[in-house]
Amino acid sequence: MSGTVPASARASRRGRPLQIPLPAFLRSRQTRLVMIVVGLVLAYALPIIRPPFLTTTDSDFGGVMVGAASYALVAVGLNIVIGYAGLLDLGYVGFYATGAYTTGVLTSQHAHWPFFLALPVAIAVTMVSGVLLGGPAIRVRGDYLAIVTLGFGEIISIAARNSSWLGAAAGIKDIPPPPSIGPNPIIQADAGLFQIPHLTWNGLVPSVDNLHKTPFLTFGVIDAIPYYWLILTVIVLVLVADMLIKDSRVGRAWEATREDEDAAELMGVPTFRYKLLAFALGAAIGGLAGSMLAAGQGGFISPDSFLLPLSMLFVASVLIGGAGNRWGALLGGVLVAYLPERFRGLSDWRLLIFGLSLMLIVTFRPQGLVPPRRTKRALRVQAEIEELEGEGVDV
Repeated sequence: MSGTVPASARASRRGRPLQIPLPAFLRSRQTRLVMIVVGLVLAYALPIIRPPFLTTTDSDFGGVMVGAASYALVAVGLNIVIGYAGLLDLGYVGFYATGAYTTGVLTSQHAHWPFFLALPVAIAVTMVSGVLLGGPAIRVRGDYLAIVTLGFGEIISIAARNSSWLGAAAGIKDIPPPPSIGPNPIIQADAGLFQIPHLTWNGLVPSVDNLHKTPFLTFGVIDAIPYYWLILTVIVLVLVADMLIKDSRVGRAWEATREDEDAAELMGVPTFRYKLLAFALGAAIGGLAGSMLAAGQGGFISPDSFLLPLSMLFVASVLIGGAGNRWGALLGGVLVAYLPERFRGLSDWRLLIFGLSLMLIVTFRPQGLVPPRRTKRALRVQAEIEELEGEGVDV
């Protein structure tokens, strides 16, 4: 049989709903809110609990979590550019470096500002750099845009390496950490308002380890966990802002521009303005992450901290997690930072395992681990079309 099938007939032929309904206990808004709160508490407690299957035994788990949180924050920012606006940015590491070097210059190299005063300046400088790059760059599309942004990332690295004002190849050191809260921020035994003991595991049996404690909001070189808490708090704030923007008129304009820029222009959407806004906001979050890196546990940055392959890992984080889905970007950033450290005990083989893992994910989940809703809808429609065509129906 051939011919176009009406929607009602299609529905009867499908044999499955368009959307899998949520379980009854998840339909309650209060239940979902409780689950979010519990998830946040677990995320904050993760480096304290140190679960045996997740803890990295060959490197400091708190430091690994700091790296994973930093990658996740960067991925959320890059997801605005790639996932929401559909702009391929291969030089995002340039914004990361701009935020870090602005913080380093203001707090150590040429001035001695406190971190939380330098932070908004770093974000503003990075946002301006995003506008300056985006203005001419987004007038081109596709591969040409990728080449322009790639060049920007390389220019920032070369400029930092050859500018004595920025420390040249030696970088910038002695960048102060965020201000600590509580007495004796340097002496570990009495630091912070209070101290939180860790858990230790004997197999699957936990016990309290009173010999190793983390001082609450005391930033220093001894314990990386307070830095993780700070970055995680920043991620929560950025995610709230991301949700508000994505569900607004701006988010709808980005979606229209990504799907068909010419059609969006004909419908009255000022695509250039919204693409420039995406570049600016993405750059601001990248600068925020770079500023947090500069004031991190080591207090040191150099051009080697911002090489071009890092930008490729940022892009991989977004694509592996699911471009266009903020939760997918978070997951992708965590995996890209965590997996190499999880297998560090395997020496050079860990990089092979990491590469193979990325290849398998891209091969079997090309839409990402957590694809956006539009991708899920497209996949369902495609499956339904193929099913109807298999039954000899023209659609």
